[in-house]
Amino acid sequence: MQKDNSRRNRLCFGLGTIGRDMFYTMVSMYIMVYITEVIGVSNATLAMMTVVLLVLRVFDAFNDPIMGVLVDNTRSKYGKFKPGMLIGAVVGGICMVLMFTDFGLEGAAYAAVFAVCYLLWDMFYGLNDIAYWSMMPSLSTDQKQRESIGSFARICANIGLFVVVVGIIPVTNAMGEAIGDLRQAWFVFAIIICLLMLGFQSITLIGVKENKGYFKEEEKTSLKEMFHVLFANDQLMWVAISMSLFMIGYCITTSFGVHYFKYVYGDEGMYSIFAAVLGVSQLAALSVFGWFRKHFTRRKLYTISTIMVVMGYLLFYFSPMNMIFIGMAGVLIFVGQAFIQMLTLMFLADTIEYGQLKLGKRNESITFSVQPFINKIGGAIANGVLGLTLIISGVNEAQTAADVTLQGVTTMKLSMMILPLLVIVLSYIVYMRKFKIDEQRYTEILTSLKERGDIKA
Repeated sequence: MQKDNSRRNRLCFGLGTIGRDMFYTMVSMYIMVYITEVIGVSNATLAMMTVVLLVLRVFDAFNDPIMGVLVDNTRSKYGKFKPGMLIGAVVGGICMVLMFTDFGLEGAAYAAVFAVCYLLWDMFYGLNDIAYWSMMPSLSTDQKQRESIGSFARICANIGLFVVVVGIIPVTNAMGEAIGDLRQAWFVFAIIICLLMLGFQSITLIGVKENKGYFKEEEKTSLKEMFHVLFANDQLMWVAISMSLFMIGYCITTSFGVHYFKYVYGDEGMYSIFAAVLGVSQLAALSVFGWFRKHFTRRKLYTISTIMVVMGYLLFYFSPMNMIFIGMAGVLIFVGQAFIQMLTLMFLADTIEYGQLKLGKRNESITFSVQPFINKIGGAIANGVLGLTLIISGVNEAQTAADVTLQGVTTMKLSMMILPLLVIVLSYIVYMRKFKIDEQRYTEILTSLKERGDIKA
């Protein structure tokens, strides 16, 4: 029988990602802010850095399935997932701090050093991320328990995310004034985030107890078999396409935050207030996710969430420069996105049992390597769109909102709101037409696996 560690695992698994998401947010959302607003690079260097970030993220995204193979093939007394989590956290943390270190370099030299640090950070964060999230479906095959574990983990992840989003600008500005060097302030902030990440990850590493022996022992997976695991699982591929489109839209919108409030709204200080409102909204949405799941199927809840996101984007685009309307738009967008992110995580988890039934092996980590792949592709495209928009709109060389033309404002709003809206709607269409694993189908899959002896009853 599967030993019941559900309460302990739910708590320790979820708390572990508070620091992880602080760590990830620092780079994914604010590395371009650091480059453009703190380092203050020229248009030529920004163009170079935009290309570097785009190429490296796409390159490393395709490396994630290999990391998934490494985790799936891990056999240790500490389990399958924890060694990758630990190595990824330690090495990734060091690389992140180096990215926010002022080496006194400029132009091509700065881009070259940054590229090395960024690539290593991306690879080892990917190892940690794959090991962490692929641990979740191994803790339970019950959909309700998975949703409980996943929703608490998402709440913790959003706490970590919004602590950074709300605090980074006022804290680094205050530290910069205190020590007289804004670059040094960002460096110190990066060290603090790194230490917090390692502390919270320790909770998961020490506290989570895997249910060893619940699943049939399987042979190791070769690199050749990796492609079969990924591409022969048709439901995994459709989830990946749908999630990729959603994350592209989500990452594009969030990457513009600081620049929007500084150069379009005209008050950089309002960014932290706006982020705090959105953070509370997302946490509230995730805390009531279980109640909504009792009253709506996943398919209906996904539809409702997408409608909220569409309404939010339209209101955001046509809103006057008034925080009441902008705040309402943000709440609609981010509450809807919180539900969608939670649902797509569950869709991805369910494709593991589908693949196990169809292909004969579970391969949790290869399957969940799709998630950081998606995040990196989304982040790469978002950084590309952001960098190109800042150059075309004239924002990169502007000092205040008064320096940005009406055409520049329109360009930024189209990139930040309308483009994401289109790809998120396309994501919904792909899901509705192609994803077939509903609650009934998943129950049938589990029954077949138990009858075959792949999962112990």
